[in-house]
Amino acid sequence: MSGGKSGGWRETLWDPEKREFLGRTGDSWLKISVFYVIFYAFLCGIFVATILVLLMTLNMYKPKYQDRILPSGLSFSPYAHNLEIIYKTDDPSSYEVYVKNLKEFIEQYNDEKQTDDMKYEDCGTTPKLYTERGELESNTGQRKSCRFSRRELQGCSGENDTTFGFKEGKPCLIVKLNRIINFRPKPPSSSDLLPDDLQGKSFYNFLPVHCTNRWAEDDGLIGEIKYFGFAGNAGFPLQYFPYYGKMLHPNYLQPLVGIKFTNLTKNRELRIKCKVYGEGYTAEGIDGLFYVRVTVKQ
Repeated sequence: MSGGKSGGWRETLWDPEKREFLGRTGDSWLKISVFYVIFYAFLCGIFVATILVLLMTLNMYKPKYQDRILPSGLSFSPYAHNLEIIYKTDDPSSYEVYVKNLKEFIEQYNDEKQTDDMKYEDCGTTPKLYTERGELESNTGQRKSCRFSRRELQGCSGENDTTFGFKEGKPCLIVKLNRIINFRPKPPSSSDLLPDDLQGKSFYNFLPVHCTNRWAEDDGLIGEIKYFGFAGNAGFPLQYFPYYGKMLHPNYLQPLVGIKFTNLTKNRELRIKCKVYGEGYTAEGIDGLFYVRVTVKQ
């Protein structure tokens, strides 16, 4: 081999004659390093500036766009995988997960957790209009929350029956409207969209909830359904709205409705639908609606 090639890979890494490291001199490495430092600093500056401009357009108290989540949806506890509840009345382990989930959820509605008058207030004993607590961007600080006692749920409160009816084959669902900042629900203004069971009834300052069989083949198999809610009403009172968000309303309690299925046909899958009724909730739409399949084995 010639002298220029005798170093092999070592000269590729460091050439002592040309004083090059990986094919570049010190000046070359300095220039390219400075270039990339400036280049990436420029890119980081553009990224930071873009984020700052974006943050300037956002409201820290309210999402900029809420049109796709209005009106508020209806959800329920306990959590049911694939919206399916299956258990055996004589096997506590089969419904233990449902009972545990309900207990954990309802604990926040214990009276002893709502004693602080700086955080909670009584909002009446009957359904009333909205409780206005100022503008979202005002400087009044955190807002108080209306108290809601689990005792309002009576047969679905879990106080007397710690299994929420599951042991007797009369399970409870606890339903709520999902939180949406500054949402003000309105009761149904017409009976045209109401189911037969709600026809002729008055819904003064609250939104009613109603459950029934989803498919015709389950007609007559669901049995009697009992509803437990604020002041004995099967619905959501307006004075618990609007919600001001986690920052301004950290102790907010959603009003609840307990739904107890007292006479479900055993050993058969029953398809049930529950829906809240009010302005903005259409008969054909999926807003304010959920489906659940319940099978009580005996």
